[in-house]
Amino acid sequence: MSGSLNITSATADPALLDLPWQLPLDAWPNENIAALPKGISRHLVRFAHLSGRVVAIKETTSEMARREYEMLRTLQGLEIPCVEPLAVITNRTTDDAEPLNSVLVTRHLKFSLPYRALYSQTLRPDTATRLVDALALLLVRVHMAGLFWGDVSLSNTLFRRDAGAFAAYLVDAETGQLYPGGLSNGQRENDLEIARVNIAGELMDLEAGGRVADELDPIRVSNGIVAAYRLLWTELTGSESFSSAERWRITERVERLNDLGFDIEELAIKTDSAGTTVRIQPKVVDAGHHQRRLLRLTGLDAEENQARRLLNDLDSYRVTYGDPDGDEEMLAHEWLVRVFEPVIRAIPRDLKGKLEPAEVFHQLLDHRWFMAQNQGRDIPLAEAVTSYVKDVLRHRRDEATVIEPPTGSITLPIDVTDDAVAAAANAADTAADDEADWRLKV
Repeated sequence: MSGSLNITSATADPALLDLPWQLPLDAWPNENIAALPKGISRHLVRFAHLSGRVVAIKETTSEMARREYEMLRTLQGLEIPCVEPLAVITNRTTDDAEPLNSVLVTRHLKFSLPYRALYSQTLRPDTATRLVDALALLLVRVHMAGLFWGDVSLSNTLFRRDAGAFAAYLVDAETGQLYPGGLSNGQRENDLEIARVNIAGELMDLEAGGRVADELDPIRVSNGIVAAYRLLWTELTGSESFSSAERWRITERVERLNDLGFDIEELAIKTDSAGTTVRIQPKVVDAGHHQRRLLRLTGLDAEENQARRLLNDLDSYRVTYGDPDGDEEMLAHEWLVRVFEPVIRAIPRDLKGKLEPAEVFHQLLDHRWFMAQNQGRDIPLAEAVTSYVKDVLRHRRDEATVIEPPTGSITLPIDVTDDAVAAAANAADTAADDEADWRLKV
């Protein structure tokens, strides 16, 4: 390694010094490379192993690397979903003193995938719509923070599964520009048009390669981000007027925003001189309403829709078996210990990388409901766990560290291991109380 190497990092990791920075990124040995699916990028990007984790390394100019590093750190401080910047490496040279490009190092977002890896064989219209809806929500959050992205696209975004939907994370921030005073309507519309054109182009590229379903219309899907964005932006920032006799509409507006996953820190309420008309407008809106409640009650960190689903199950448990006037935090801890944690412990060790725990629990609830519908009876949770592991989870590809591009689903039946059955049974036994296990009833 050349002695002129410069490393800028907020969290120093000595293992950075062990990577072969004296080699061009495309010449790194296989022992350093992690074979993960990559999105399309104008720069060379490779995944590498570092201190037991995976990092993404992008070759670029020193100026762009430093700028993007600082931008990503700023966005993290603003709680915008984005990848975590780790370091900027400059003054790279070969052993023969030939200059090499600088690099930006970011932490790989676990359980996330580029959009091309989120489907097998062909992209279906409903999947494409969910991806675009997730990107629209991310763009709204970015704009509310005052960031002009400048290169909005599916390729510059990573996606994580979120209870039947997707959560979008910003990856490429090199074109971003932050405006502390907020964006003008023209800047927002410019970003929105960039998104529409880029998404249409990306889907047309897939269409030319035979990678989309016949019924998918790239133009219609790309236009969907405009409609989704404007609807969400109006709901979050628009004002509304109503009669003073309809004051219940204030609560209704707050509940609608909560259902969208946003909290209101301030609400401007004005009445006319006669006191007959009320006008309201959200002033400060923060995303993550259900995430924060779940984290506060249980300590679980999940995506917004996952958190909503887990909270619904928690509320069902509380209403059915808890004291309505009891302490909410104590009941939440009881649900965590008796319901959620036994399910996650019942997942065999070799399958824990398939999905993150909150997504596993969401899918298990769906699987249990379908079992009950098909069999016409209540399904104990332990039985549902065993069936889900055997018939669903074992056949999924590993999304914690996807090694190859997506393939078709495995259809050969594979028996669940005895260890998994025992674990599921043990989970049911350990959750029993003095009367009966709640999971065997509900």
